[in-house]
Amino acid sequence: METWQIAVIVLVVLAVAVVAWIVIQRRRTQTLTKQYGPEYQRTVEAAGDQRAAERELQARMERVKGFEIRALSTDERDRYIAAWTQTQALFVDDPSQAISKADVLVQEVMTARGYPTVDFEQRAADVSVDHPHVVEEYRAAHNTAERHASGGVDTEELRQAMVHYRALFNDLLETDSGETEPAEPSEEAPREEAPHEGASQEQAAQNDADTSSSDSWPP
Repeated sequence: METWQIAVIVLVVLAVAVVAWIVIQRRRTQTLTKQYGPEYQRTVEAAGDQRAAERELQARMERVKGFEIRALSTDERDRYIAAWTQTQALFVDDPSQAISKADVLVQEVMTARGYPTVDFEQRAADVSVDHPHVVEEYRAAHNTAERHASGGVDTEELRQAMVHYRALFNDLLETDSGETEPAEPSEEAPREEAPHEGASQEQAAQNDADTSSSDSWPP
């Protein structure tokens, strides 16, 4: 075989290898973009390099594969929903305490699901694999809680942090059937007697006020 023929063969092989490498990289990028959503771009910006960011995201997936992630039982979900309802109600009188309890409650649900509750950055990285669309809200809530602990923030920021915590909390309560938004426990309402004719307008106004008060979250 002539030298020029060997050279052509080598060039063809190299070209095929390069094309294959490009295809593999594009497929990996597409897979990670679909998996992580907005978390993909945030990681790229934080890393300052796309390939380094993709290695980080891939490493997260491999780490989480080693966890025994499980769905919560109905009893567990009901118990956590009740705890959240109490925490949410506490916000009206003590926003600082409510924020602290919300952070702890989210960590408790993570532990129950199978995520190790190590330092915050690792928790956020781990939970981003299965809950990428709410992890940024978790980061925002935690950031507000830290700033409040060190110097204090206004009530509106604390209210928004509570909403962010709730987003991840709801996502973590998912079930095998795919339900992600927990239904509040309901009881059959007692049958109301019709008001006396003279008091009908007053009773109707009171009912409207009660309904408005019960639906006013966040405060």
